Amino acid sequence: MPNWLRDFPEDLRYAARLLRKSPGFVATAVFTLALGIGANTTLFSVVNGVLLNPLPYPHSERLMAIYAKTPGFDQGPVVYLNFLDWQRDAQTFSSMAIYRNQNYNVTGSAEAERWAGYMISADFFSTLGVQPVLGRTFRPEDDHVGAAPVVILGGGLWRRKFGSSPDVIGKLLTLNGASYRVVGVIPPGFTFYGADRDVYTPIGQWNDPSFRDRRISVSAHSVGRLKPGVTLSQAQAGMDVIARNLAAAFPAADKDTGITVVPMKEDIVGNVQPFLLVLLAAVGFLLLIACANVANLILARSMGRAREFAVRAALGAGHARLVRQLFTEGVLLAALSGTLGLLLAFGGAKALLRSLPGTLPRVEEISLDGRVLAFTLGLSLFAAIVFSLAPAIKGSRVNVIEILRESGRGSAGGRHRLQRIFVAIEVAMALVLLIGAGLMLRSLSALWRLNPGFNPSHAITFSLSMPSTPATTSAETRSRLRRFDDKMRSIRGVEAVSVTLGSRPMIHDSSLPFWIEGQPKPANDNEMPQAMYYLVEAGFEQAMGITLERGRFVTAQDNENAPLVIDIDDVFARTWFPHENPIGKRVHLEQFNVQAEIVGVVGHVRQWGLGTDQKAAVESQFFYPFMQLPEKLMPMVAGAVAVVLRTSGDPAAIMDPVRRAVKQLDSREVIYGVQTMEDVLATSVAARRLSMILLGIFAALALMLSCVGIYGVISYVVSQRTREIGVRMALGAQRGDVMRMVLGEGAKMALIGVAAGTTAALGLTRLMANQLFGVSPQDPLTFAAVAVVLTLVALLACYLPARRAVRVDPVVALRYE
Repeated sequence: MPNWLRDFPEDLRYAARLLRKSPGFVATAVFTLALGIGANTTLFSVVNGVLLNPLPYPHSERLMAIYAKTPGFDQGPVVYLNFLDWQRDAQTFSSMAIYRNQNYNVTGSAEAERWAGYMISADFFSTLGVQPVLGRTFRPEDDHVGAAPVVILGGGLWRRKFGSSPDVIGKLLTLNGASYRVVGVIPPGFTFYGADRDVYTPIGQWNDPSFRDRRISVSAHSVGRLKPGVTLSQAQAGMDVIARNLAAAFPAADKDTGITVVPMKEDIVGNVQPFLLVLLAAVGFLLLIACANVANLILARSMGRAREFAVRAALGAGHARLVRQLFTEGVLLAALSGTLGLLLAFGGAKALLRSLPGTLPRVEEISLDGRVLAFTLGLSLFAAIVFSLAPAIKGSRVNVIEILRESGRGSAGGRHRLQRIFVAIEVAMALVLLIGAGLMLRSLSALWRLNPGFNPSHAITFSLSMPSTPATTSAETRSRLRRFDDKMRSIRGVEAVSVTLGSRPMIHDSSLPFWIEGQPKPANDNEMPQAMYYLVEAGFEQAMGITLERGRFVTAQDNENAPLVIDIDDVFARTWFPHENPIGKRVHLEQFNVQAEIVGVVGHVRQWGLGTDQKAAVESQFFYPFMQLPEKLMPMVAGAVAVVLRTSGDPAAIMDPVRRAVKQLDSREVIYGVQTMEDVLATSVAARRLSMILLGIFAALALMLSCVGIYGVISYVVSQRTREIGVRMALGAQRGDVMRMVLGEGAKMALIGVAAGTTAALGLTRLMANQLFGVSPQDPLTFAAVAVVLTLVALLACYLPARRAVRVDPVVALRYE
């Protein structure tokens, strides 16, 4: 057995006895390290859940998201007829499925409910590798027009509404006025893109003409499973061939289009990886600062134990033996810190999860699992090595004769140098964190100063689900919506109301191809420019708070019997009518098959979110009167619309009267998806705000630990130089001279750290460039302000030891030791 292993139990017992005798030192060291370990464990649990863990499906690495690629959009919705061709011709996929979001009004009980659902193709669950807990999934014969209506229940709904009863199979449910028979139940834990749906219906039974038009996409998406051994590049090459064949077969609809294949995990995670890695690096810095702090504590403590080491060396203990002993003490401290850090991580993870909804994907998969526990164990061992190895080696190198003769003063200078190095490192890393937090703060400030193009104050939006059947006429739908508008306007506190669909700022986007009258008509839809469109009523301008720049906005007179009109935004005007007045010009909307006259120009709405709109492929916008929607499209809006209200008071408080009014109109109508526009605006910057908050917390902790480190080192230096200070004062040194000497000692460490930190930050902040807005990663104002603040705080930390130094009595100091 190796000597170190044989001696380890004895070293561990001796370390425990020593640490019990120093409770203040142990408490300080353990809490300092626990902060760093706990923060790292919390962030790693997020990285593990979001980035590292596989998706919760069998062989999830073979699952791909498949998008339609059109001019301006690499990842667009899928046209159903094109999907059927993909499914038939794809040689690299073992299966492929299409799905579309669909909400259902459920009637038959005392009060109507709204259930969230998906329309799916028959291969949806088999593609994902999900088996039902009851019944069956859809068969090919269920997935076509004219088949008997069937439904699969989500596991969560099955538990809530049916008490997990197996008798639910065969039960009839009334969804959107039609009777569906339950044929299966999906496992309760199943989620797809973070959503837990209530019901699933066959998409092939949907017989809407627009759904089966190859030129129109209706927000459907596709997922596929690769055959074993097929790579992403092979799959993409195979789909490229299919796209070219479709373009040749259907040039009017598919020319200049393509197909984009993306790993499903990458599609779900999106662009959060740089954001999480920056935060993980930040907590890594925090742990290193904590380690440097504890290393300084151990160094100071080892100087007090110099005589002990000398005696042990004189009795035959070798250098390696002393290093092992000190390292064992470090391991014990790290174990205690890791345990406390894990407890802090449990609380920190819960707090972080409460702040994450809507900010990160896969939040429901974040937990402190085995990998996170192993990470904490490894981190604790790493911390033990970092904070104890250098002090152990330094503390074990003793001059036995010198130490025994002079009580340990001989090696103080070298240890002071090592302590100063640790403090400079702490300051440097704290500066990097403070600069990162400062850049995020300035970025968020710049975003909040942007004009979103609408007034979010006192505005609220929600969705309204309405009873409809295939027999519902356009006239009935328009009449129902007009009664709804009248009822909303009668509510006290409602200043404006508008039914809307298509795009909603920062919530949903829809675009249409168009061409300008008087210009050559493009050969097909894909050669036409695109514009975001908003279906609106007369109250939209006031309800959303957009700005009319010239002309007029849509009015109530712009109804189904009036000439077609639209408003355009200023980007549309500048792009397509740069040197002329667009009022009176006519625009062809190809997929609506209409020609509309421009009657007004409004300010641009930041559809894609604050700070990202200028990067969007489609910026031009137009506003189309809801009541002038073409007859062929009215069935698509008969079941659900969105609503925007402006109120005189708290918008959230108006919803109770709104719900009562809707119930009076028709008890089968259901309101859902309520959001104030201020919340919508805040959500668009939620990731940046969370990053700023976390970086700010880490930077504050780093600043605190750095100040404690500086204070500790300067206090220790003052105590070691008490005799020298007394001699200086006895020889005529003034209190100001002593104050400058002590402050100069601290300032030197701080300035070295600031210089090193600034150099490091100049390189590291480039990693944050994609998260910043309106500020450069090397912003001189932020760098200078943080450097000045950190230096002043460091000097403040030196002030108390300096005051103690100038109060030294020369007579007492000369008797010191």
